[in-house]
Amino acid sequence: MTTADVRPATGGDVPEITRIQLVAWRTAFAESLGPSVLDRLAPEEMSASWAEAVDHPGTDVYVAVEGQATVGFCVAGMAPEAEVAAADGALPDDAGSTALIASLVVEPRWGRRGHGGRLLATAAAGLRRRGAERGVTWVMQSDSATLSFYRGAGWHPDGTVRTLDTGENTIKELRLTGTLDLRLEHPETSGPG
Repeated sequence: MTTADVRPATGGDVPEITRIQLVAWRTAFAESLGPSVLDRLAPEEMSASWAEAVDHPGTDVYVAVEGQATVGFCVAGMAPEAEVAAADGALPDDAGSTALIASLVVEPRWGRRGHGGRLLATAAAGLRRRGAERGVTWVMQSDSATLSFYRGAGWHPDGTVRTLDTGENTIKELRLTGTLDLRLEHPETSGPG
């Protein structure tokens, strides 16, 4: 029987994190991002950014593994004010104890095995140790699988929407928020993994 687990990322995980991000973007987000965006992705630059994230003391990067394979990753930390502010710039009372799940990606071929749920639960536990009480994340409005995954964890849209311009398309993202005391429902059958 193959063992699945989540552990903190190390510098040695950077090539696999980069590869998974590239595969996921090309598989799941090609239409949303547009071909020219994908053509401009530079693996060397992405790897350098991931190496910085793994080494940054305020950022927690985790990898999901199944057997010997790295199958997904999650990046989390305390949320910058811009990530929790209302549309008018006002900060909520709990801004100082709000965390950000900046990215949670499972390689598509490893989806529906509970990796996403394990990544989110591990990140939430780490964020609680940092003093966070609530989390936020941004999800493409058109990404029904990821929206469903977060809803299963008890996270819901808070009414804040942002629009990103890829140079080829515009993408609407919804800000979701929820407790870090998670109640994952059927993580093996929903969401990013």
